[in-house]
Amino acid sequence: MKAVVMAGGFGTRIQPLTNSIPKPMLPIMNKPMMEHTIMSLKDLGIKEFIVLLYFKPDIIKNYFKDGSQFGINITYVVPDDDYGTAGAVKLAQDLIGNENFIVISGDLVTDFDFQKIFDYHALKQSKLTITLTSVENPLEFGVVIANAEGRIEKFLEKPSWGEVFSDTINTGIYIIEPEILNYIPNNENFDFAKDLFPLLMRKGIELTAGYAQGYWRDVGNPESYRDVYEDILSGKIKFTLGGEAIKYPDGVLIAEDDFIIDESVDIVGIVVIGKNVILKKGAKLCNVVIGDNVVIGSSSKIRNTVIWNDVVIGKNVKLDGCVICNDNQISKNVTVKAGLILAEGCEIGELVSIEKDVTIWPNKVIEDASIVSHSLILGNKYKNSILENGMVIGQSNVELSCEMATKLAEAFGAQLPVGSTVLVSRDNDKSSRMLKRAFLGGLLSSGIDVVDCNAIPSAVMRCSLSSNDEYAGGVHFHLKIDDPTSTVITFFNHEALRVNNDTAKKIEKAFFKEAFRRVDYSRIGQIYASDHKKEFRQYKEGMESVLKSHMFKCLDSRIAVDMMHGMASEVFPDILNDMGVDNIMFNAYSDEQRLSNINTLIKRSHEDMSAVIKALKLDAGFMLYPHGQRLDIMCDKGMMLSKQTALYAVLTLFNMEAKASGEKKMVFLPTWAADMVSFDSLDIEHGQYANFKASQIKGYDLVATGEGNFAFTEFSTHRDSMYATLKILEMMVNHNVKLSQLIDAIPRFFYHTIQIPCTQALKGKMMRMFLEDAKGKESSTLDGVKIWLDKNDWILMIPDQYSDHLNLYVQAATIESGNTICESYIAKIQEWSQL
Repeated sequence: MKAVVMAGGFGTRIQPLTNSIPKPMLPIMNKPMMEHTIMSLKDLGIKEFIVLLYFKPDIIKNYFKDGSQFGINITYVVPDDDYGTAGAVKLAQDLIGNENFIVISGDLVTDFDFQKIFDYHALKQSKLTITLTSVENPLEFGVVIANAEGRIEKFLEKPSWGEVFSDTINTGIYIIEPEILNYIPNNENFDFAKDLFPLLMRKGIELTAGYAQGYWRDVGNPESYRDVYEDILSGKIKFTLGGEAIKYPDGVLIAEDDFIIDESVDIVGIVVIGKNVILKKGAKLCNVVIGDNVVIGSSSKIRNTVIWNDVVIGKNVKLDGCVICNDNQISKNVTVKAGLILAEGCEIGELVSIEKDVTIWPNKVIEDASIVSHSLILGNKYKNSILENGMVIGQSNVELSCEMATKLAEAFGAQLPVGSTVLVSRDNDKSSRMLKRAFLGGLLSSGIDVVDCNAIPSAVMRCSLSSNDEYAGGVHFHLKIDDPTSTVITFFNHEALRVNNDTAKKIEKAFFKEAFRRVDYSRIGQIYASDHKKEFRQYKEGMESVLKSHMFKCLDSRIAVDMMHGMASEVFPDILNDMGVDNIMFNAYSDEQRLSNINTLIKRSHEDMSAVIKALKLDAGFMLYPHGQRLDIMCDKGMMLSKQTALYAVLTLFNMEAKASGEKKMVFLPTWAADMVSFDSLDIEHGQYANFKASQIKGYDLVATGEGNFAFTEFSTHRDSMYATLKILEMMVNHNVKLSQLIDAIPRFFYHTIQIPCTQALKGKMMRMFLEDAKGKESSTLDGVKIWLDKNDWILMIPDQYSDHLNLYVQAATIESGNTICESYIAKIQEWSQL
């Protein structure tokens, strides 16, 4: 028999424990939850495991590898989309072969006797056996009724209390004969309980109920995670703790190797510790599980608590009923009441008091002597802010709740005069819709009128915002492109640019102090719904007035355009057709499932577009990322251009344009953009793109970020992939040139970006050391520290504003010299960090 382990869930309900690891990897007694399940099955003789992944797959792969270190063989399947539970198993059909198999979740804890389940399946000669058990609260599971012969007669997935007809639920553990897989369609979203089981019952195939006795828990939220530990330590579940048992007068210590425990430490109940643990003088522990590399300070009292790895706890700390995740520091004299969930990477200052049932999300800093009475969700360790570059980013319905959205709107509205009008828009994601509706209420309460554009591309909304003086600002909601669980709220000023740092600070101050403006009922704002006609017409006419649209018609020029299921599909196909652009369109419709796995979508889009361009001999391909800013470009040979190559291709075209016009064009690029190639008709300025005003941007003909974003200011002061596509095509047609020709003419050189881990505390030191290293060399501190090592060879270091790393950018004339620079400065940074 083989085992299929379902390990692809996002773990949304158990956040923030799954902030950086998938739920099956949550530690239970210092080992991943999934490992306990796999080893239980291995003990019964199962050696072949097929693990179905989806969310953060590399973490699971890197831990289990091929399974040989566990005495088993593991094969991984990573679906390219969400195919549901049964659909995902279907992908493994060839690996399963012609023998029966068990399907089990990687994120549950159980002590079921699996041999009895296997034997019952064989006794009944069943095609599919569903393992059932009884629970007190069946609302979160599929309720099942079976007759006396064990045949399932009725089931209902996740009922309400009014629908509950049994406390016997589906555990998600199935024994399946291989022919059942033939009933599951290929590459379709297909669920076991919702789709496959009803289908089999309609076809007269008996589903067998296999009742199991023992402990079973779906670890679905932080409370259930904490309960599992309580159940293990109290003996409710048969569980082998392992390790060396050291008896104390009132308890037992179960320890790994390499620990240091002061003889005065008091152990009560069961205490489990991992490797390299230090328990200092006078510490008292009661029913505690501690991972690796943990220090417990003297006189600290910890009970009913789970501590993961790499945690330092100061002296005289009191913890009760807590879950402390990886990489946390808790200073001395901290008192925590029951129920704390402390996510990874936090720093708790001295004399902090934390009230009951508080959740603190990752990378927070709690200042000394603070009293924490409510959960801390947004904000980070570097600054007490929630806006980053004019955006608020958070997990939908968790970090970014409706309450949060309403308060943000009230804080934003308080910065505008009563009676002002704000444009609000969103993408098609349901989280965006929910949060936008909550946001509108906050604006209205502060006396702000709203033009509600509903679902519209942000580029179109910003065009309307910048073209109409009556609008005081704009807000756009969209799904975070690399994280389908999160939403991005972007705030724009009246010029359609992201709000600057000063405005962001004012919004944050009002938010944190709740300095909201609640107007009299007679001055409450109004909502004016838009049907998009005005905005779309204005956007389209603006493009046509700038571009020589007639030149696209009846020309022997064809392109491929991939909408990537984004909002641009609402307007761009019509613009292309009206302008006479001969095009082949991809993915011009909304699809939330495709957008939930952006890397797979990008890979597939690259492959499809390349194949079509080569087969049909098209002139170019353009990929418009879902939120209308970033643009990827593919040349006529079907090769996707790197960001740097795409930038140089556009600059070369723009140089031709400038030369033909007889006037130099002004271009703005970031400090880290490569500058190896010169353009005789372009005046290029490198600088820091931050807090620009529209009047400043209009001083340039092109503003590019080097990340696939282009703002051609003849049309707009903001990035717009739709206009950029047409402008690039216009220049190609105007100068009768192929992208492949431009690429071949670009000289070859070394350009590389590196991210080096660096804590907040060390960033200032690294800046100082870099400046000292720059002495005697040509250097600049315009944005970070840039050091020229030769005429064309340079290195730029910019500490990341929001996360724990340094950004290094290296340019060199040759690969050899570039690699030497990289190796040299990586070694220097490592040396400096040790000083």
